[in-house]
Amino acid sequence: MRIGLGGRPAWWLHHRALPAGLTFTLLITVAACRPELTPPGAPTSWPATSARHWQWQWQLDGVLDPEVEADVFVLDPVDTTAAQTAELRSRSRRLVCQVHIGSVHPADPDASRYPAQVRGATVARTGRVWLDVRRWEALRPVLADRFRLCRGKGFGAVVFADADGYDRRSGFALEFDHQLTFNRRVATLARSLDLSPGLLGDLPQVAALAPDFDFAVNEECVRLRQCDKLLPFADAGKPVFHVEYTGTTTDFCVTSVGYGFASIRKNRTLDAWRLPCPSP
Repeated sequence: MRIGLGGRPAWWLHHRALPAGLTFTLLITVAACRPELTPPGAPTSWPATSARHWQWQWQLDGVLDPEVEADVFVLDPVDTTAAQTAELRSRSRRLVCQVHIGSVHPADPDASRYPAQVRGATVARTGRVWLDVRRWEALRPVLADRFRLCRGKGFGAVVFADADGYDRRSGFALEFDHQLTFNRRVATLARSLDLSPGLLGDLPQVAALAPDFDFAVNEECVRLRQCDKLLPFADAGKPVFHVEYTGTTTDFCVTSVGYGFASIRKNRTLDAWRLPCPSP
């Protein structure tokens, strides 16, 4: 993805007209309120006092827009360049890479590293192939290198996609406990490589896994009436980054923000467009 170009935000024009003394005071106030950005080489921190106030962006398609007014960006680690992450870090953005831990796509650069015996059923809609998460010794080296790619590009956190193969037609006899063990192992692996781990989906296991993860990403819990399942994160002061693909912010924000989630409306393609709920 290339860095997109955008105009100055509206506050810039007002800022230019402020008296110098007032401008200085405002800058000091903003700096004091913004959580300190973790330096490169350390996992992203998520202060509990900010858990309900993050603004976030989830972009996996199209031209990356670094000027989106969001504190947190969830991005693809292969398509995103080190120059782009450096640009975002210069704007004090927190960066999360999305890694598929329970599946592989034939087009993935490292697809050939997964042996045939760990490959299961193919998802018709996406072409992704489920992996046998019981085969930790076969999966660990590939996942470790995926995480190192994230770390090398400047990401401080990673969110796990396809972490629920036990609940899908994976082609393997995966059980609830197999997935729990695997997800915890991957979270531990991420921490060992200085990445803060987050969980995408897998709502039936949230109560068990919330202590092992620093944040959650959720799709459509309002539409599906499942937001209460994410309370173990919110109640622990951990951020929940939530997205809806249908309806208006007027319809769902009152529910999701009431739960303490950071919520946005997105296109399903996860391009640059977003419509955020107001922070509480």
